[in-house]
Amino acid sequence: MADSFHFNISIISRGKGKSAVASAAYISCEKLTNEWDGVTHDYHNKKGLEHKEIFLPENAPKEFLDRSILWNSVELNEKAISAQLARNFIIALPKELSLEENKDLIRDFIQENFVSKGMIADLAIHQGNDEGNGNIHAHIMTTVRPLN
Repeated sequence: MADSFHFNISIISRGKGKSAVASAAYISCEKLTNEWDGVTHDYHNKKGLEHKEIFLPENAPKEFLDRSILWNSVELNEKAISAQLARNFIIALPKELSLEENKDLIRDFIQENFVSKGMIADLAIHQGNDEGNGNIHAHIMTTVRPLN
């Protein structure tokens, strides 16, 4: 099936100069303004986005389906200058599967590993580049802490 497998995990940390809002804008190809520092991150012209979706545990406020509200809430609730804001995953998806099959595959993964444990997950599926090499991959951002 897949020739290679890529799975990268990192932490989006304010202490390392990163922003959850900036990362969310990038993966979703949107224009979002970070209320923490007032910086607008505009990626609405970025190419390659195939699908985006936010997954909430049952107890999460429905307003968090809005990406700007979700990640600005995280930014504003984490007060420390070195705060860990989100987990960031980049996962290669099998190019042999259709987009719908890959969506089903990654949705199951998100549900089982994050949402069932009380975390919010923000998914974006990208088609790698303009060369058509089938570099389909998922970006997943999750909250660091589960909602209680």
